[in-house]
Amino acid sequence: MLYYLFQLLQNSGVPGARLMDYLTFRSGAAFVLAMLLAIFAGAAVIRRLQLMQVGEIIRDLDLEGQQAKKGTPTMGGIIIILSIVLPCLLLGNLSSPYMILMLVATLWLGTIGFLDDYKKLTRHNKDGIRGKYKIIGQVGIALIVAGTMYLNPNMVIVQNHEIIDSSTQRVEQVVYDDEEVKSPETTIPFVKNNNFNYSWFTGWMGSHAETGGWVVFFIFVMFFVTATSNGANLNDGLDGLCAGLSAVAGVALAVMAYLGGNIIYSAYLNIMYVPGSGELVVYMAAFIGALVGFLWYNASPAQVFMGDTGSLTLGGIIAVFAILIHKELLLPILVALFYIEDLSVVLQVAYFKRTGGKRIFKMSPLHHHFQKPGDGRWPALIQWPRTAIPEAKIVTRFWIIGIILAVVTFVTLKIR
Repeated sequence: MLYYLFQLLQNSGVPGARLMDYLTFRSGAAFVLAMLLAIFAGAAVIRRLQLMQVGEIIRDLDLEGQQAKKGTPTMGGIIIILSIVLPCLLLGNLSSPYMILMLVATLWLGTIGFLDDYKKLTRHNKDGIRGKYKIIGQVGIALIVAGTMYLNPNMVIVQNHEIIDSSTQRVEQVVYDDEEVKSPETTIPFVKNNNFNYSWFTGWMGSHAETGGWVVFFIFVMFFVTATSNGANLNDGLDGLCAGLSAVAGVALAVMAYLGGNIIYSAYLNIMYVPGSGELVVYMAAFIGALVGFLWYNASPAQVFMGDTGSLTLGGIIAVFAILIHKELLLPILVALFYIEDLSVVLQVAYFKRTGGKRIFKMSPLHHHFQKPGDGRWPALIQWPRTAIPEAKIVTRFWIIGIILAVVTFVTLKIR
């Protein structure tokens, strides 16, 4: 809204009104506003949750400091969602399909998480809405995102090509096509040409290969949204863990969106140019600011938990954002910890059923495994570490790994 107000002021010749034309200014303002909203409005939301007695339900798993968390307000994801949406409405270009899709995804996934938390609290147990209904909701937003990318004429890419020096066989220059195209194409790491078209899977369809490629793209979008959203949900088990890792991933994605939305920087990285996607930097700046502000209360010892309202939303946001900037195939590196949390639960349950009660990990999701001592009291195939690791140290180490993964994600774009 302020974006449009400043445009009117600019047309009227008001000095300084052009500031809103600068992506960096609006992104910085979105970050600061989101952070301040999370800190100051967050305090009011926490007090309200306490008055409503919306406290976390704790199962006795014999974990360090577990019982001290009993009654801590949950559903704090409301703070994160409000702190993202309001700055974007004020500072974002609401004519951008990228911004609209991100706002729709945020509210859609937030609603799924809210209903899950609400059902848990009203039933006074850890069972929320059925898992299949969560999946249906996640697949629903995935189809909306993929369908819009397929149908919206303004969501296009400009393909990049290398000019190779015949004598040195080195890339002499990166050039771009003259026209914008709609294509099921994305960025893939560790290959000479970073572009990958999903129609590679459907080449056998001949003249229909491109259409088949879009079908494959839809399937990948559904997978990444559900896997990342559920991975973040499983990762949210220690104070500040999910919020910190999501903020790190957010910084990396914001930089990618900025680079991919600028044809000069895109050429340097030899990645496709995505016109208009730079507007997503404003959204991601608000996302990061909201998480930094939320950590003010969520860092150990937490005064509020995000609940599924927050965690399901954060993972989904990260996936949808990566898809919109055509970087979804980098997610297995960038948010590998989310997928490892997913995998640890799948492996634990499968092994438990197959062996009649035996375990691979002392406890799953994986972050809880490190909270248990490997002294035989918790029989499992993997007993390392032998001594239980304090919660705050586990969180800090996961954050460090998340930062390393973010750096590696960028490195892969230059490794051919």
